[in-house]
Amino acid sequence: MTDIPISHLTLYKHGVGFFERRAKIDGESVSLTFHVNEMNDVLKSLTTVDWGQGQVLGVEYATPKTVEQRLEGCSVRLTDHQSLQALLVSLRGRRVRLFLDQGETPVGTLVGVDDPPEKQPLATGLVSVLEDDSATVRTITLGRLQGLEILDQQGADDLRFFLQASLAQPNHRQVTIQLSPGQHDLSVSYIVPAPTWRVSYRLATDLPNEKGEAKALLQGWGIFDNTLEEDLENIELSLVAGMPISFVYDLYTPFMPERPEVKEDERVAPGPVAFDQAVAEKSLGLRSMAADAPAAASVQSASVRNRRMQEGLADSVPVTTTGQEMGELFQYVIGTPVSVGRGQSAMVPILSCGVEPHKDLIYNGRKLPGHPVATMRFQNDTGLTLERGPATVLEAGDYVGEAILPLTAPGAEIVVPYAVELGAKISEEQGRSREHHGLNITGHFLQIEDWEIIWRQYRLNNGTGRPLAVLIEHPRTAHFELFDTPEPVETTEAHLRFKLDVPAHGEASLMVKERRLVRRREEIRKQTPRALQQYLNDGILSGRDKGRLEELLSIWSQIAAKEQRLKKIDQERGKVYKAQEQIQANMQALSTTGKEGALRASYVDRLAASEEDLADLQQEETQLKAEIEKLNAEVDKRVATLK
Repeated sequence: MTDIPISHLTLYKHGVGFFERRAKIDGESVSLTFHVNEMNDVLKSLTTVDWGQGQVLGVEYATPKTVEQRLEGCSVRLTDHQSLQALLVSLRGRRVRLFLDQGETPVGTLVGVDDPPEKQPLATGLVSVLEDDSATVRTITLGRLQGLEILDQQGADDLRFFLQASLAQPNHRQVTIQLSPGQHDLSVSYIVPAPTWRVSYRLATDLPNEKGEAKALLQGWGIFDNTLEEDLENIELSLVAGMPISFVYDLYTPFMPERPEVKEDERVAPGPVAFDQAVAEKSLGLRSMAADAPAAASVQSASVRNRRMQEGLADSVPVTTTGQEMGELFQYVIGTPVSVGRGQSAMVPILSCGVEPHKDLIYNGRKLPGHPVATMRFQNDTGLTLERGPATVLEAGDYVGEAILPLTAPGAEIVVPYAVELGAKISEEQGRSREHHGLNITGHFLQIEDWEIIWRQYRLNNGTGRPLAVLIEHPRTAHFELFDTPEPVETTEAHLRFKLDVPAHGEASLMVKERRLVRRREEIRKQTPRALQQYLNDGILSGRDKGRLEELLSIWSQIAAKEQRLKKIDQERGKVYKAQEQIQANMQALSTTGKEGALRASYVDRLAASEEDLADLQQEETQLKAEIEKLNAEVDKRVATLK
């Protein structure tokens, strides 16, 4: 407990609380007690102000040591049992005044204590004193001792220090603020770890009227916990949205850095030192897509019921919270005093405001595949920054779903997806392709342009008995543009929204196509005639480039035909060589006379004929190579003239 009550508490979302204590006191000191794990934040942030005529002289606190560590060097040590005997033992050799029965007050130096037996310790235990101005040692039974005055200042100080150290709690530390004498109007503020506050919303809406209009009440509750070891009574409470930078810095633990040993050294004038110079979608309008209303009588009954509930919520929970901008933060200032008991938690109303919602069905396959989500959207016209938190949605007085409200600035749109429309099923297909767009000849290169196309098709099946209007959220793809696709009705930072109308018990589909132009450059000589012919077939060349490319293709076609003939000449030459080898093998087994001689002569004629064939093939091959060389030269000439 502390001597100054808490007057104001500010809670943040990142686990700290800013506490302000204030009171009028009369004295020269005031104490506050903190948990050990709070000391670093306290020493980092403790601020004291005396609003009166007094002064704050300083702040004292115990160093982070155990009781035994703090008592090192203390001459007085007491035990949990027989503390008087332990005190007398500790004071041995110090001057004391003893207060005995019958009014005696001997003064002298304490000699010691004789341990008494366990039975009758007061009657048999003895304390010995060397009396002043005498060599007499007087012994006195402990039973006669009624009091003791320590005449040695060091002994008295050690006893007080021992008792103060014994009072210290192992998990708590006391901070003492030293003040000037007199009256003080003292304010003490600091930050310490605290549970984060939370927020919980209620969104109560009625069914749309005949014009499709619906109204709703947005109510917010701030939730916080009192984990202090004291009650909070009639304090001012503020809840801050945002994320200030905060950290733990160890100021409480004594730190003795090691210092290097430096020897005397020869001094040389340093050179100059230089440091581097520091170098300093438009969203479209909302469209209401509420489902068809029920019969007029039931709508009127539900609307009356819900309106009564909204009025009851607004009247029974008055909100006096005001909002205040704090740079990058936003503060909810609770207008009425708050009281919360020790170890208790509380909910305080921070928001109650009427809003005009638009109801939609929104589909996003990456967030929830297969079905659209019933969504309520409205502008944050509360004038407050809404902290992130859960919201319970009530429609016509009934629970219909839940959502998470994001951190929302004033004037921004709030999207509350609260229920899944299971009556509508959506499937997706997607693919990717390329199409030629353009081709130009520049120098020895082809400048090729292709469309890289991605597409996604959404198919919606409406199993309900009413027509549905669904917003399809399609992800935006960087550097791609839409084509052959309906215009989106809305855009967000990450998505395009397309409206898809589906009749009752019917189907509908949406094809979204996107493309981007991809350019590349390829050397003409490395193109195959087949690839070039494909470009001609696609009709993407200009008239002049088309003619030049057709001429090159004609020459390349001639070269290809002649190269094909060269391959056949090689095949034919191989056959001739094989036949000659067979004839020569047969001739080796024949004689030169008679029938064998005649057969041998026919083989010789055949060999002569094959040699003529080889000569003809060689001549044709030489001629073809010359023609190919000439045609290649023509290609080089034509390519060289391309610009």
